[in-house]
Amino acid sequence: MTDHPLSLTNQSSHRILHKLAYLLSARWVREGLQSIFLIYLARHSSSTYGEFMLALSVGQVILFVAEFGLDQHLVPELARGKGKEADVLMQFSMLKGILLILGIIGMIGFVHWQNYAPSLRVLVLIIGTGVGLEALGSSFFVACQIRGRQDTEAKLRAVGAGCGFGYGITSLLLGAAPVVTAFYKLIETVVNLAGSMLVVLKQSHITLRLPEFRQIYATGKGSFVFTLMAVATILYNNMNLFFLQRYAGAEGVAQYSATWQIVDGISCLASNLLLRNILFPLFVNLWETDRNELSRVARNSARWLIAAAIPIMFVLFIESDRLIPLIYGSGYGDAVWMQKYLVLTIGFSFIHNLAAYLMLTARRERILLGFYSAGLVFNLLLCVFAIPASPLMGTTLAILLTKGLVAVMTVSFGQWSLRLVPGRSMIHLGIGVAAGGLFYMLTTGYVYRELAEILAIIPTLVLAWRWWREFSRNRAVPQP
Repeated sequence: MTDHPLSLTNQSSHRILHKLAYLLSARWVREGLQSIFLIYLARHSSSTYGEFMLALSVGQVILFVAEFGLDQHLVPELARGKGKEADVLMQFSMLKGILLILGIIGMIGFVHWQNYAPSLRVLVLIIGTGVGLEALGSSFFVACQIRGRQDTEAKLRAVGAGCGFGYGITSLLLGAAPVVTAFYKLIETVVNLAGSMLVVLKQSHITLRLPEFRQIYATGKGSFVFTLMAVATILYNNMNLFFLQRYAGAEGVAQYSATWQIVDGISCLASNLLLRNILFPLFVNLWETDRNELSRVARNSARWLIAAAIPIMFVLFIESDRLIPLIYGSGYGDAVWMQKYLVLTIGFSFIHNLAAYLMLTARRERILLGFYSAGLVFNLLLCVFAIPASPLMGTTLAILLTKGLVAVMTVSFGQWSLRLVPGRSMIHLGIGVAAGGLFYMLTTGYVYRELAEILAIIPTLVLAWRWWREFSRNRAVPQP
C-alpha cells in the first residue's frame, strides 16, 4: 500500500484500527512504565508524589502553549503544502522554540511568585522543561501521521519511554534524591526528538534550512488563534489543581491526582491517539478530497466513541472502591469518591474532542476559541467560589462542570452543521444500556461481582461491534 495520505480514501475503514494498534502498543509500553514509576513514588512518599504531579502540570502548561495549538495548524499546512514539507516543518519548529523559551521564562516567574520551597522550585523547572521540550519532537511525529506512518511513531515513542522511565525507576530503587530522579523526563524527550527528526529527514529525503523571520512571523500570525485555544484548554484543565495546592496542600493534590491520572489517562487515549494522531489527519485529507466520506467517518466515529465511553465509565464507577486502594494503597480514600464523579469527564472528553477536531477541519477555529474562552471563564468562577469552601469537592466539580459545558457547546455545533450524533443509533444505544442495567440489577447479589459487571456491558459492546462491521463493509467510492 502506498504511503500517500490521499490513498487512504480508498479504504473502507481507512486502516483506523491498524494504526491505532501501533500507537496503543507504544502507549501501553509508556503507560506501563509510567504507572510503575508513579505508583512506586506514591507509595514511597505521598508528598513527593504530589510535588511531581504539580511539576508535571506546570510542564503541561508550557507544552500546550508551545505545541498543541501549533500542531493543530501544522496538520492542514502539511496536507496542503506538498513539496514544501521542509519549509513548513522548520517554520513551525522555530516558532515552537521561541514559544518554549518564553514558556520557561514564565515558569521561572511562576514558581517564584508561588513562593515554593527551593527544592520544589528546582523540581518544577527540571520536569517542566522536560515536558515542554516535547513540543519540538511533535512536529516530526505529525509528519509521520500525515503519511500514515503511525508504526514508525510508535516504535520511537516506545524507545524514548524505555530510556526515560528506565532511568527514573532505577533512580527510585537506588534511593536517589527527587531532583536527580526528575531528569527522567528530559531523557525521554531528548530521545524522542532526536529519533523522530532523523527518521523524517531520512524517509522524506529533505534538508532542513533556517527560515526567514518574515516566514516565522507569518506562521505565528496564522497560528495565533490555535495558540489561544491551547492556552484556554490547558488552563481550564489544570487551574483547579493550582487552587487545590493553595487550599489543601500537596496531600490534597495527591488525592485528586490519584484518580485524575486514571480518568484523564483514558480520555487521552481517545483525544491524543485516536483523534489527534489518526482521525484528525484523516479528516483534513478527506476535507480536501471527499467530504461525503468525511461525514460518514465522522458520524461512525461519534457512535463508536459514545459506545466505548459508557462501559469504561461504568467499570471505573463500580470498581473505584477496589481500584484506587489496589493501585495507590489505603491512604487515598478521598480519591475513591472523587472518581465516581470524575468518570463523567471521560464521556464529555470523547465526544467533545471529536466535535472540536471536526470544527478545526472545517476551519471554524475562531468559533471553537469562543467556546474554550467561555469554558475558561466558567472554570475560573468555579475555582474561586467552590474550592476555598470545600477543596476536594470544589476541585472535582470545577473540572466536571467545565468539561460538560464545553462539550455541550462543541457537540451542539457539530450536530447543527454535520448531524454528528445519529439519532437512531443513540436510540439503539439507549436500549443496549437499559438492557445492561437490567442484567446488572437482576444478577447483583446472585453471581460474582465481576460477572454481573461483564453482563452489564455486553449489550453495549455487541452494539459497538456491529457498528464497526457495518462501517467496514460500507466501502467508500474509489477516488480516480
